[in-house]
Amino acid sequence: MILLGIETATPVCGVALGREDAILVERSLNVGTHHVERLLPMVRDALAEAGLGLRDLDGIAVSIGPGSFTGLRIGLSTAKSLCWSAGLPLVAVPTLEAMAAQFPYAACPVCPALDARKKEVYAALYDTSSGEPGVLTAPAAVLPVPFVASLAGPVLFVGDGARLYRREIVAALGEAARFAPAPLDRASAAAVAALGLSRLVRGETEDLAGVEPIYLRKSEAELKHGG
Repeated sequence: MILLGIETATPVCGVALGREDAILVERSLNVGTHHVERLLPMVRDALAEAGLGLRDLDGIAVSIGPGSFTGLRIGLSTAKSLCWSAGLPLVAVPTLEAMAAQFPYAACPVCPALDARKKEVYAALYDTSSGEPGVLTAPAAVLPVPFVASLAGPVLFVGDGARLYRREIVAALGEAARFAPAPLDRASAAAVAALGLSRLVRGETEDLAGVEPIYLRKSEAELKHGG
């Protein structure tokens, strides 16, 4: 079983081809806000490198949020289009859960945190001691200082939100605050693919017409127009 993973929830645009026992190809670029120009060429290049066509896949997994409003829309719309064209199932993978999944069997809870602007972060807390993320605190848009103050360390932090508020996190938790190493301190298409495979095996697929990104709060356009 081979699955394409797509990650566009952050400035890092990533694609990965995974199967049960390996990641076949992974491509990742910091594209800022240019996901729309880069994503499809990256998908094509990854398939070509693996010697595969779209119809050789068993499904597509996409990072569903929270994260960048624009990035999430581009990732999901691209994944939907590819699924429609090839008749493939779509698997939605929560972004923060995929970030936590990069630290299986961790001895302490894992807290993925993404910069949500407006002095907030998108954050959650997971127990990965069993090898897969289990939700301890559900994803939410939160003020970082009160959120971190509510935690009992040690806690492993990962993501650009943790980097942005590292000083405040250390002030609140001291030596109990631990931070992911640079190579793992980001959202990963490989993690999306791996979690997507597990969900696909369990039959956890989405209705292409109805699935929407997890935004957690309204966009600037919606707030401006009272949506």
